[in-house]
Amino acid sequence: MSKDSKELNHESDYEAQLRVLQIELVKLQRQIIAGSLRLLVILEGRDTAGKDGSIKRITEHLSPRETRVVALGKPSSREEGEWYFQRYVAELPSAGEFAIFNRSWYNRAGVERVMGFCTDAQYKQFMGSVNEFEGLLVDAGIQLIKYYLDIDKEEQAARLESRKTDPLKQWKTSPIDEQAQNKWEAYSIARDLMLAQTSSQKAPWTVVNANHKKLTHLNLIRDLLSKVSYPGKDEKILGVDPEIVMPCPPLGKKPPKLAP
Repeated sequence: MSKDSKELNHESDYEAQLRVLQIELVKLQRQIIAGSLRLLVILEGRDTAGKDGSIKRITEHLSPRETRVVALGKPSSREEGEWYFQRYVAELPSAGEFAIFNRSWYNRAGVERVMGFCTDAQYKQFMGSVNEFEGLLVDAGIQLIKYYLDIDKEEQAARLESRKTDPLKQWKTSPIDEQAQNKWEAYSIARDLMLAQTSSQKAPWTVVNANHKKLTHLNLIRDLLSKVSYPGKDEKILGVDPEIVMPCPPLGKKPPKLAP
């Protein structure tokens, strides 16, 4: 059991810690707007890993005019004929904006690869060009932060079952989700290759153990705030649990040990 899980004994503990962190997010947004900065956060991860919930807690008290959540659907026939990154480029943050991608161009390295929605050539072309593409974004002044939310197989099974039985969650179910357990090993292999080959110096990955939803929210926000500069930052509240937040090493080195 992690240190955080021992301390998070009551719902009130979580709400109190979350509120303090959300105040820090508002401070950050003031700096983004005042400095005409561009912040892009990418959230990837296993199906049911909690991307939606994490985004909700991040954006809950931010200005909707300067905060955008991007969750693109299946590409149209026209988009399929475009440069792969083209539709994502149109969604990049402008000056003074904070954008969160709920899944991203890394669909090609994950679900498209595992489900056979792209060819081997398309996959290889993506893996061979994504680091350069992200380097161009960073060089152009976009601060890019990438998170991969990981859970174990048993936790995913429980969350998938919950979606089937909870009438408020049934909109989340899809044929792709139903394959998550059957193709668990294939997704693990795709994940490991993606982390090993695309955690670059300019745009490294951070892996988040997302088995405990509330600890995921708190630690992800702490880590995000620790990676950006803004006036009045309260550093003493931004320490993360190393059992939950795991920085991914640069290219050529093994990523953190994750659920097989």
